[in-house]
Amino acid sequence: MIAVTGANGLLGSFIVRELIAHNQPFVALKRSGSDTSLLNDVAHNITWRDADVLDAVALTEAFQDVTHVFHTAAIVSFNPRRAKEVMDINVQGTRHVVNACLMHGVKRLVHISSVSALGRQKDQRHIDESNKWVDSPLNSVYGQSKYFAELEVFRAQEEGLSTVMLNPSVILAPADWARSSAQLFKYVWDEKKFYIDGYLNYVDVRDVASLSYQLLNHPAEAERFIASAGNITFSDFFSSIARKFNKKSPSIKLSKNLLSVVASFETFRSNVMGTEPLITKETARLAGTEFLYDNAKVRKGLNFEFQPFDKTLQWCCEYYTKKNEGKK
Repeated sequence: MIAVTGANGLLGSFIVRELIAHNQPFVALKRSGSDTSLLNDVAHNITWRDADVLDAVALTEAFQDVTHVFHTAAIVSFNPRRAKEVMDINVQGTRHVVNACLMHGVKRLVHISSVSALGRQKDQRHIDESNKWVDSPLNSVYGQSKYFAELEVFRAQEEGLSTVMLNPSVILAPADWARSSAQLFKYVWDEKKFYIDGYLNYVDVRDVASLSYQLLNHPAEAERFIASAGNITFSDFFSSIARKFNKKSPSIKLSKNLLSVVASFETFRSNVMGTEPLITKETARLAGTEFLYDNAKVRKGLNFEFQPFDKTLQWCCEYYTKKNEGKK
């Protein structure tokens, strides 16, 4: 039987749908009291088990009779106030997951990492799975947490657990646009005026779920696979969304000096509103940089073709337009 950690989250919910589509027996793990509304329409197909990844005992109990695991539970945040939470859940949580796998003799762990775990260095543009982590101001706390989590997975492989890792870039999906990358769509919907220089690497959530499932029984051991469909400038990304929303696109590029001011304001605003900041000092440092994450390994090794960018954007924008019809 398969277990999915963080099954109620954005990616976890799509992996659950992938398992349902393939008639695979599974259990869905979540924290007690978590919102499961992303899976309301398929609730009758789901067996839930409550287990916080920070609770090693509960997690071990939840893995009873489990043979394969998708580990998606994590926090994606660049908010400096959440740095400790990010490190705890992404690193310690992964440690508990791999230990529970080892204790129960799990046959295979598919760990959802991030391209951020591959590290970024000044003047570097091309990054593939072999990239070595080097401390750099271009690396975020989130990136560090995912890199340290990968070390836990590599350690488990050495101790006998079969593992493989998928490293997605920014995941695009119809979702709660008050959270994560979905905020980018709301930013355009609200006709905000500013944008930053630089590039966005993106991938459709359906592609990430499909690749995760394919890796479950793939012969690769302790390997990474980048899941990124391509990259696009923020200016073009916002313009593409604006056209589909019939909205005005952000048209004023923020300078480096203004970015630090905006980052400080965003941190203050997010703390007051209880939301994630759109720009932080960490993300501001990436302004003007271009990183391309090479997807050749996954395309050739798994004979995989990613969703076209416009198709993904159309899917997302239709969802947000329908959901917000009549709202100003």
